[in-house]
Amino acid sequence: MHLKEYLDYDATGLAHLVTKGEVSAVELIQLARQAHDEVNSRINAVIEFYEDAETVAGADEGFFNGVPFLRKDIGATEAGRLQEKGSRLFKGFRPQTDSYFFRRARAGGLRTIGRTTTPEFGGSDMTETILNGITGNPWDLNRSAGGSSGGAAAAVAAGITPIAHGSDGGGSIRIPASWCGLVGMNPSRGRISGGPDRQGSGFDISRESVLCRTVRDMAAALDVFSGPRPGDPFIIVQPNRPYVEELSQPTGRLRIGVARTSWSPIDVEPEVLRAVDSTASLLEEMGHSVTDIDPPFKFEDYTKIRLDMSALDASSLEEAARAMGRTLSADTLEPVNLKFYRRGRSRSLSVSGEIDEAIRRMLVHVAEAISAYDILLTPTTSIVARPHGGIYALTNEAVSLEDFLEAEYGACAHLGVFNVTGQPSVSLPLAHSADGLPIGIHIVGRFGDEGTLVRVARDLEEARPWKHRRPDIRVGMESPANIIA
Repeated sequence: MHLKEYLDYDATGLAHLVTKGEVSAVELIQLARQAHDEVNSRINAVIEFYEDAETVAGADEGFFNGVPFLRKDIGATEAGRLQEKGSRLFKGFRPQTDSYFFRRARAGGLRTIGRTTTPEFGGSDMTETILNGITGNPWDLNRSAGGSSGGAAAAVAAGITPIAHGSDGGGSIRIPASWCGLVGMNPSRGRISGGPDRQGSGFDISRESVLCRTVRDMAAALDVFSGPRPGDPFIIVQPNRPYVEELSQPTGRLRIGVARTSWSPIDVEPEVLRAVDSTASLLEEMGHSVTDIDPPFKFEDYTKIRLDMSALDASSLEEAARAMGRTLSADTLEPVNLKFYRRGRSRSLSVSGEIDEAIRRMLVHVAEAISAYDILLTPTTSIVARPHGGIYALTNEAVSLEDFLEAEYGACAHLGVFNVTGQPSVSLPLAHSADGLPIGIHIVGRFGDEGTLVRVARDLEEARPWKHRRPDIRVGMESPANIIA
């Protein structure tokens, strides 16, 4: 198989080849290694390609039989493998817990072959750190790949693997999916277990999932990774059928609320708004009812929740520093996170109750505002991929915490609110700017209803396919003769 052929297949397609005996799992890992060697030095997405990748475990069956997979360097863990969280504080850290997520990955046939870049503690939509450097966007190396799953997105967009692990606490899957031209779903709270040691942590605002190139891979990933596990704080309503079967089900007529306005002080760029308008028109042509909606929450309420949540991290950082034998300083924390830590250690732990009440109020207000709709249509981000650096980076010493949060969440104000409410949502690569940069469109479902999102995403992929759109920086372009015999 040539590298160019490898790039042409999504994860489901590669798994079919392995199952039919046309290519082996080891051959796919060798191709992924060649792909990494060809493009990673340009995008800086993968910080470790495992030396023993060709021998990693994985079931010889499942939706993703034999498919190479990458782990984001924060969140779900592989026992004994490095997880440095984009931080000098955790340099050399090896967790001893094998997460349910990666147990399910192996059971689903995936071979995890390395780890990808993330901003320190996943705390920015710009994947650039003192520890690992800047991750470039394969569509334009001068632009950010997004964050915090920026390394995962850049690696998939460039073709190193067809699917990769991500996590999303405020847009961290959907932002890089939008900026790198991928499919990125954040599932409902409780759909994918955080266990065996992270169920319900952080008010359940962050969830694990994947970034991929096709809707069928997204549906298959939901089937592989979802399901209740021991220790989960609650059991979410289970689907009526496997998610891959939703791909053949009718969508029906939906009531759709469309956000054509900014939900923050940052305006929606004209090209992004045109993409929303065009998608709304397409859904209307499909027979759905489309109605404009106002912002269902106050932006300043959301940023206050995020600022207050940072206060709870201070004690856990101190505990981590003791365990690593290090101190919390400019030598171990990036400038913005050091400011968050210093602010947090001065706050009373009673802030936890304040956060809980603020989240409760937001849940009620948002639910009342959108209860009439089956799905919502919004921009994924109000802007196309931004240039590296500036006020948005955790490495910026001059920015205040308030200004950082407004800039950080202002461009993605249609995302984080649904981390708070726990609703599922997906970014789809339905448009491009005049400069050729991807523009993601965001679809939000009712709590627990990923099935409707799968069907709508399928309809949109069929109506406006994106498979033919590829970034300039991708595997198989520089050395077309690369072959695994």
